[in-house]
Amino acid sequence: MTRTERAAISSDAFGLEDIDEVLAIMVGEQAVERPREGELITCRLGLDGEPPETLTLLGARFGVSRDRARQLYTRAVGNMVRAAQLDGEHDLSVFAQRYPLGWSDERLVRTLLAETYATDSDIVAQDRAYLKLRLAGHDLQESKRLAGFVFQRIAGWQQKGRWHLMPPEHLEEVPAGIWNPWLHRVEWADGSPDELPGAPARTLDLGDDGRGSMYSEKLSRETTFDTGLQARMLRQLDGSERVESFQEYPAEIVYDIDGSERVHYPTAVARFTDGRVVLIDVIPLAHTAFHVNRVKSAAGRAYAHAHGWGWLVWTGSEEGVADLMAHKVNTRHENLLRNRLAAGPMDWTELRRYRDDTGIELLDLAALVLRHQWRWDRGPFRLTHG
Repeated sequence: MTRTERAAISSDAFGLEDIDEVLAIMVGEQAVERPREGELITCRLGLDGEPPETLTLLGARFGVSRDRARQLYTRAVGNMVRAAQLDGEHDLSVFAQRYPLGWSDERLVRTLLAETYATDSDIVAQDRAYLKLRLAGHDLQESKRLAGFVFQRIAGWQQKGRWHLMPPEHLEEVPAGIWNPWLHRVEWADGSPDELPGAPARTLDLGDDGRGSMYSEKLSRETTFDTGLQARMLRQLDGSERVESFQEYPAEIVYDIDGSERVHYPTAVARFTDGRVVLIDVIPLAHTAFHVNRVKSAAGRAYAHAHGWGWLVWTGSEEGVADLMAHKVNTRHENLLRNRLAAGPMDWTELRRYRDDTGIELLDLAALVLRHQWRWDRGPFRLTHG
């Protein structure tokens, strides 16, 4: 990723965060009277910084079938959209500006797809697209139709991940040294590594039809993934001559957020040809600074080292977490934010003003959060000193 590309993505990412913050505020208000609906929407869309949940997982959370989870979610979204359109209290211009009524179908679909890949939210691409379009003022049928096109594009891409069905001349080559820079970023453990597990620990929703799948030549079986970024990493494991074997979703790791116990499944564990083993979690670069992801990474690192494995957060870019921490930020802008946070927490409205005044980008903010060990909560946003 070049500096120009990185800046463009980071700049747009602030707009995408703005979308999620508006949604989170609306969901929070809805949850006052309908707490289950608030939890449904938050978990399905991943508004709190957690990965979006498949409908199968959502059903398990609420003790209902997958189809019933879909019905409950759809009803919750319908209630939220109607409330937003009737009360007029929320500024929906952020949606209208990003998804204008006058745009062509193709332009809207391309925009929504780009946002899906930028936020690593493939499994809820259709639901997110529909909600964004409705809040932008598109009518019910048009929103359903365009969201359906987004789903079809995602599904088509997922099928392209089934590399064993493609002619040999179209297979993607994996460069021999592709893992070299990432192995230098691994946090290695002492001692001999434990063996790889023989099966995924995440089994409940392996067959959920919102997920993608690929055939691993190395493993001679299907593997599954939630996002395009995960699929790219799995493909690099499968096609690399340096990787002896791997296992997707190898461990169930328990972590705690403010007294609430949660479970996370790191993306993969891989044994390299030199005998070293690495537990790998896929997190988009800017998202590594979210408080929930930092807590999960700490738990994942502890789990990996207890098994003699190295720990790696794979971001899909040319930079890892340590590189982001070293990312250069304007000193004056950094000091302004440090001094402000010393006085108390900052909300999204104030951060937007700070961003407009300084021109700081999302990766700049992420770098500062990691460097100073600030706490970045999401949905709704809250930035605190320590």
